[in-house]
Amino acid sequence: MKIKCLIHEAEEGGFWAEIPSLPGCYTEGETLEETVSNLREAITCYLDDPLPETPLPAHTYMEVVEI
Repeated sequence: MKIKCLIHEAEEGGFWAEIPSLPGCYTEGETLEETVSNLREAITCYLDDPLPETPLPAHTYMEVVEI
């Protein structure tokens, strides 16, 4: 599986990253390598628990699809 991620340089040093296709999925790291490693972990955790903590809006459906 390939997921596009955006990695940004943090103002205070290091990096932070976001995954636009996974709302609320962010991570950070001191080095680029650490940030990429943390991205893998964040994506895995996000996909392991895909059910939202808040109710879904009306006319929205959740389907868990195994890949």
